[in-house]
Amino acid sequence: MSTRPEWLHVRAPLPEEAREMRKVRETLSRYRLTTVCQRARCPNAVECWGARTATFMLLGGTCTRACRFCAVPTGNPHGAVDRDEPQRVAEAVQELGLRYVVLTSVDRDDLPDGGAEIFAAAIRAIKERDGSIRVEALIPDFSGDTAALEAVTRAGADVIGHNLETVRRITPRVRDPRAGYELSLQVLARVKALSPGVVTKSSLMLGLGETNEEILEALRDLKEAGVDIVTLGQYLQPTRAAYPVARYLPPEEFRILREEALALGFDYVAAGPYVRSSHHAAEAFAAVR
Repeated sequence: MSTRPEWLHVRAPLPEEAREMRKVRETLSRYRLTTVCQRARCPNAVECWGARTATFMLLGGTCTRACRFCAVPTGNPHGAVDRDEPQRVAEAVQELGLRYVVLTSVDRDDLPDGGAEIFAAAIRAIKERDGSIRVEALIPDFSGDTAALEAVTRAGADVIGHNLETVRRITPRVRDPRAGYELSLQVLARVKALSPGVVTKSSLMLGLGETNEEILEALRDLKEAGVDIVTLGQYLQPTRAAYPVARYLPPEEFRILREEALALGFDYVAAGPYVRSSHHAAEAFAAVR
């Protein structure tokens, strides 16, 4: 496994930022909510919370799939759903004064709709309280179910994202067998077909052993699926049991890939070692709208 290079470091929060983060954590605790910022120990939490942006994790903390790049616990939630969660998310968003909200979730193959209605309910609850708040839904594949995708697209999200994660060759090595390269592309294309006006988005993790040509192939496939925004970030092994990092890409390679992606016609591209799906999400939306 590659040794982590010196450019991969995150500054400690300033005292004022630390106080703001404590306030956010206390509010989330009161509403019994979790953000991906906390669960994934995201290196961009200080920056995003300071910009009044947060990514909420819906539908519990147990995923029905077992992707090798992820540290989220795997299991069977046996259909358990917190029906009040969408309203609590909306209340917390209002109290925290958030202006851009990303909603995501674990995979819930134990639910007939994969959890789509909870996504839709959370989008509607936020918009009903304040229609000026921008909402991005970073959805699972819902096993490709059209009715589930329709439920989310009808709810009024400003952006709908689904992550391709990696290139075609490496997909079977790191993603759960129920996921798939072609399935993810089909989901993205279907979202755009169902709601042509919605901004669509996807993300690739790099450093899993892919070649530059494979990255460009994936980018071309995403563009063909109608994706508007793409993010490219460095894969960081979350636990010792997770898939190992094959290579750390230097910042210059990310700059080159960004230019190549823009040349393919994407409206906005974020690329860098610490870029994640929702990194600079509000900025990306503003750039395309």
